Amino acid sequence: MSHSPDFALAVLDWFDRHGRHDLPWQQAVTPYRVWVSEIMLQQTQVSTVMPYYERFMARFPTVADLAAASQDEVLQHWAGLGYYARGRNLHKAAQAVMAQGGEFPDTLAGLEALSGVGRSTAGAILALGFGQRGIILDGNVKRVLARCFAVEGDPAGTAALARLWALAEELTPHQRSGPYVQAMMDLGATLCTRSKPMCLYCPLQSRCQAFALGTPTAFPHKKAAKAQPVKSAFFLIFDNPRGEQLWVRRPSSGIWGGLWCLPEVAVESEAELRAVLAERFGLAQADLQYLPPFRHTFSHYHLELRPVRVSGAPNVAGEGECGWFSPERARDLGLPAPLLRLSGELG
Repeated sequence: MSHSPDFALAVLDWFDRHGRHDLPWQQAVTPYRVWVSEIMLQQTQVSTVMPYYERFMARFPTVADLAAASQDEVLQHWAGLGYYARGRNLHKAAQAVMAQGGEFPDTLAGLEALSGVGRSTAGAILALGFGQRGIILDGNVKRVLARCFAVEGDPAGTAALARLWALAEELTPHQRSGPYVQAMMDLGATLCTRSKPMCLYCPLQSRCQAFALGTPTAFPHKKAAKAQPVKSAFFLIFDNPRGEQLWVRRPSSGIWGGLWCLPEVAVESEAELRAVLAERFGLAQADLQYLPPFRHTFSHYHLELRPVRVSGAPNVAGEGECGWFSPERARDLGLPAPLLRLSGELG
């Protein structure tokens, strides 16, 4: 396969005139600032990330500040961004960087050794943070390349992914690698979007095979969509005389790992709930007051949250790390988004 340097020149010319140059992580560039932005941008849109990034940088302006903070505080500043393993990995990686002398690794292998940094993220940090040649293949770039070269197959599949990486490697220029990387991400985010791509304005239109076929949105090929399952769970509201509620820290693995949450009981019926209340909390005769249920959507399923106020003083001996907090204090802990919403109804 051979492609002329005209591809990169067309992309860079478009970027110079129409690309995004005022994103927060493009200012006062350091590898640390770029790394934090790239982790936040995994599976999350720029518009969502920007206010979180600004707050995060205000609190943790250097990798030393991040490494020295508690995981609780890091997750508190991550709360609402989702995919919380990213926040835990960020904290762990910052501590690893400090343990190695406080300087970010400037090689692909060194960056990939950090928790939460894969091949594409490492390439982005090299290009945007160090000004080196870095190869990226995030979702936006996959879409641009799959359309431009009519790459067949599921882009997550072995053959298509190998083809896309080979294209990314060949097309990335040795000069102005950083602007090129940002340009490819911008193209996918602003013009070559999933639906209704704005092909009229695209600098690659004349060479785009999907456009020539008249079916740009047919690429990249998609897996057949599966209906997302719906799970449900009761979330228990225990009140004490001071107007505080019982909150428990979730295990570090699984959804909302390491965050604080109301006690969760994943059963279907009131009879099953009462059995758990008796066995787990020593409350055999509790009065129950149901609050309106609501739904939260994860990447692979929907969760129906069923809040219920439970009377009586629970036995919390088996609950692990837990505490009684006012709704205001609980919100300062850093809660998962649906629990933050629910805490607003508690006071």
